Amino acid sequence: MATKNQGTAGRFGVRYGNTLRSKVSKIEKDSRGKHTCVFCGKQKVRRISYGIWKCGACEKTFAGKAYKPY
Repeated sequence: MATKNQGTAGRFGVRYGNTLRSKVSKIEKDSRGKHTCVFCGKQKVRRISYGIWKCGACEKTFAGKAYKPY
């Protein structure tokens, strides 16, 4: 039986239900992507850990929300 492509949540296979897997996939896509820096304006902000973000261009580290820096 084939399953839909769930992005990064595809590692769960058929477990946990489609709704939860799609929510996990959306959260991981948001948190692992690049975001715009509030200090220099470049799109180089990456998540370091839970709520901690760092810009690769200006090397500023700042606190933000858990899955998005704003």
